[in-house]
Order: sequence, then C-alpha cells, then structure tokens
Amino acid sequence: MSNAPLALITGAGRGIGRAVAEALAPNHTLLLAGRDRDVLARTAAELGAPHGAHVLGVDLGEPAARRSFLSEVTGLEGQLGARVQVLVNNAGAAHSAPLARTGDDDWARLFELNCTAPFVLTRALVPGMIAGGWGRIVNVASTAALKGYAYTAAYSASKAGLLGWTRALAVELAAKEVTVNAVCPGFTDTDIVADAARNIQATTGRSEDDARKALARFSPQGRLRSPAEVADLIAWLVRPGAGGVTGQALAIDGGETA
Repeated sequence: MSNAPLALITGAGRGIGRAVAEALAPNHTLLLAGRDRDVLARTAAELGAPHGAHVLGVDLGEPAARRSFLSEVTGLEGQLGARVQVLVNNAGAAHSAPLARTGDDDWARLFELNCTAPFVLTRALVPGMIAGGWGRIVNVASTAALKGYAYTAAYSASKAGLLGWTRALAVELAAKEVTVNAVCPGFTDTDIVADAARNIQATTGRSEDDARKALARFSPQGRLRSPAEVADLIAWLVRPGAGGVTGQALAIDGGETA
C-alpha cells in the first residue's frame, strides 16, 4: 500500500486534466474521473503511475451520478486505506452564443457542471481533509471569471461563481491546513478551444487555423497556453510548500489580464 497522497482529478482523460494527472503521478496515488472510461483507462495505462491510478467513470453534470460517484470514492478510500487529500476540480464545459440564443437549459447545464459539481465534491471531501490535518483543493476556472468575453455570458457566470465560492471557502478553511485556490487559464490548446475555433469558422467563414490564431491573439504572448503549463501551476499549488497560498485566482494567460 502506497503512502503517497491520494489525489482526485476530474476531467482527467484529456487536456488539462490529463496533464495534471501526468504532473501528479510521480508523487500521488491517482483517482481519475471523467465521462469516458475507455479514455481514462488508456490514460491510466500510459501514465505508468508508480503509486497507482484508479479509473472512475461519471457524468458530473448529473446529480444522481455524483451521488453514486462519491459512494465509489468512499469505497476506494477504504480499500486504499487513505482519504483524498488533493482535489483538482477540472471537469467543465463551455458554451458560446449571443444572449438571445442562450437558453435556460444552456445556463443550467453550465452551472451544474462548472460550479455546482465542484462544490458538491469539495463539500463531501473536505471533512476527510480536515480530519487528516491537510488538504489541497484547486478549481480550474478561466480568465472568463476575471474579465468579459462577448457571447459567453453563461460560461463566464458559471466560472465566476466557481471563483466566488473558492474565495469564501478558503477563508473558512484557512486555519485547518486546507487551501482552496483557482487557476484561471486563458485560451488553452484543448478540446474546448478546438470547438470554439470550429464555431468561429462556422459563423464567420474563416479557416479553423485563422480562428485559432484569433483566439491566441487574446494573449499578449500571442499564443495558446499548453495544458502542461496549467498543470505545472496546479502541481505547485498542491505541494506542501504552497500552504501559504489560498483564496487566490491565479491567471495563466500570458499577460491578458495584466
């Protein structure tokens, strides 16, 4: 049985989540959560995590699925003889549309996955962190939580909500050796940006490559973030030496929000 801290990463099969799994694998036992078990299983196999990687399939946007998932996490904690000490709430979804075409269902779906699901998981796992005397929670938000982008009202609001409870909970847990932070990436080379580029292509007639370049130009550095860059920041935040950093919204955007 490994003595490595137990880390739960949501949305772990692709993009930022997979990069986080790679960054944490050398020093953590991993719980990899996401909707596609096959993708997660391949990720677990490819990581070669020395302390083990366990796959948990779940659609975190569904309340009933979250309840079953948390029961499964509790069962794994018992099997492993450890409690989750690191929680990376990375799973999320985006939506881009003018206000008039942003429906109630779009709004509710984004809040359910981007804001409510991370809160529910955090609420369930914090007691174990407190009992163990140590914990790290990192929420993957967005620069959309810090500034305005046209056609992203629902997405921006859901990420701003995530950031709001991050700050409140950080203060609440400050004396418990449990930190709560948010990372706010700018446009990052993930499936979400690929979808955004295709949407721009469909609505403007520009090529997908031109659309990607337009998104990259939001950053003064003129490029998209890489998932590994974001993962490196998250890996630093979960280190014991980062205990003095809590309640922060750490932008990783090449200077866009400077």
